[in-house]
Amino acid sequence: MVSIRVFEPALCCNTGVCGEDVDQALVEFTANLDAFKQQGVDIARHNLANDPDAFVRNPVVMDFLNAAGSESLPLVLVDGVTVLTGQYPTPELLSRYAGLTPKPTLTITPVASEGCCGGSTSNCC
Repeated sequence: MVSIRVFEPALCCNTGVCGEDVDQALVEFTANLDAFKQQGVDIARHNLANDPDAFVRNPVVMDFLNAAGSESLPLVLVDGVTVLTGQYPTPELLSRYAGLTPKPTLTITPVASEGCCGGSTSNCC
């Protein structure tokens, strides 16, 4: 199984989902992360403010921070390889990184309507 690690900027708490002005991207990522953990995916997040040792211990992360700075976080690594920077992964990306088959999405195709005039555009009601 692959290992997915997300290195985040300094947040007010472990998830960033706290305080009065909550970032919706963090709310969604936190929910996605929990859902993938429940599926047995080896995924973890590291917050620069609360877990700086995880950043220091990882040479890939340190090289990234030295080159791009903390304003370029989040950084997503899969088995130690950088796969995404500057944004949180979507559920589709997480599925791909984890080697899971994404669940099919329902696509609704609108049916052409003839409307009240039976398809005629002249003298329409």
